[in-house]
Amino acid sequence: MLDRLNEALEQVERDLGEPVDVAAMARSVFVSEHHFRRMFSALSGMPISEYVRRRRMTLAGAEVIEGRDTLLDVAVRYGYGSAEAFGRAFRSVHGIGPGEARRVGAALSSQSRLTFHLTIEGNTVMCYRIVDKEAFAVTGPKARVPLVCEGPNEAMIEFVKGIDEATHERIEELSDQEPRGTLGVTHTLEPGCGEGSDVDYYQGAATSSAEVPEGMESLRVPAGTWVVFPFERYTFPEQIQRIWLYAFSEWFPSNPAYQHGQGPDMLKVDYDEREEDLASGELWMPVEKT
Repeated sequence: MLDRLNEALEQVERDLGEPVDVAAMARSVFVSEHHFRRMFSALSGMPISEYVRRRRMTLAGAEVIEGRDTLLDVAVRYGYGSAEAFGRAFRSVHGIGPGEARRVGAALSSQSRLTFHLTIEGNTVMCYRIVDKEAFAVTGPKARVPLVCEGPNEAMIEFVKGIDEATHERIEELSDQEPRGTLGVTHTLEPGCGEGSDVDYYQGAATSSAEVPEGMESLRVPAGTWVVFPFERYTFPEQIQRIWLYAFSEWFPSNPAYQHGQGPDMLKVDYDEREEDLASGELWMPVEKT
């Protein structure tokens, strides 16, 4: 799968002046567009659209500095219908407009070409199981927070700290199925969102109850299949965050019968009583048969 993904990135380089066809890229990798966007974002840390924009502006920046063509010629070459649209994209990547960059010879940003490689260290074995679940609800307090792929998510931490003990007890009462207890549930608002994008985050329970207590919200999850990655005594959040990277860089390529499905990721975490930076639990990810 990684070879096919790299071939899709080669196509991006050949067509930087054309609108990116993510659906066609996904078909070339033999996965759904949703899975392709999530996989790319997890591996690269940015959405595919952001990567394409940065690559366009990297090459366009060199041509702007070179100064042989007009700014409008450069804009059209890289798929922009007007100098204004090109200028906005240029400024978002380089921090200055193309006219200014040409006049002062400023230093510009550069996005290197991406190539994905599978590195097998051989010292960690991740177990998994496949679970079919009936439809259920995730019910609990919800907040919209930025996605953080590595390191502490301060907005998420503050949200969890603000939940009182009575609410935690009510969440535990609502829990009546796997994964049991209080869950951290991340629901992306659009496929392939990258670092810093907004996501809906629940501290909630997987429940069959239709009740939505005051101060809580409910997310309906349809019947489907899940891959479950158990972990034991992982450092929080660093090692636990890497489970997502493992899933997209190793598990899905090694198990092509499955692709990431549409739905929330659910994280069950039990903190170690003696070492608070260690935790055990399970990560549940929705999957679909290819």
